Amino acid sequence: MIDLKFLKGLIRVLDESGIDSIEITRGGTRIRLAKTPPPAPVVAANPVTAPAYPDRRQHADAAVAPAEARAVPALEAAAAEAAVAEKLVEVKSPMVGTFYRAPAPDAPPYVEVGSRVSQGDTLCVIEAMKLMNELESEAAGVIGEICADNAEPVEYGQVLFRIKPL
Repeated sequence: MIDLKFLKGLIRVLDESGIDSIEITRGGTRIRLAKTPPPAPVVAANPVTAPAYPDRRQHADAAVAPAEARAVPALEAAAAEAAVAEKLVEVKSPMVGTFYRAPAPDAPPYVEVGSRVSQGDTLCVIEAMKLMNELESEAAGVIGEICADNAEPVEYGQVLFRIKPL
């Protein structure tokens, strides 16, 4: 157990130093302090029960390239310019995690290209630290593009969907 004096001392040292965050493990308790608050999510994320997806750690032989390594910057820039020209709403990932288009492996996807959605409709699930988070639509419209592959890792701020507003 961490005593209050020790914790107050850590906070004071962090405030007076040039570092942004500190993490300490002591006596089985982990404390993380940071000056900068975590970024606020862009969309509402509602926890749901975990679907029975296979444990990705069992497939260690399948190397997964980071999103930055797979992306082609020129194509992404062209797609972003086209989205601005068409005034599409970009739904971005509010967290780092694994993108799933359906609530379970054998279930149909929440949405397809061309699907009509209302504000608040569930678009996908993002798994982060064994917690399933539903990602809701920010706008009513028609799904114009699905920008992530099922069961693949996504980064914070990565565009997942483009919606043509109604």
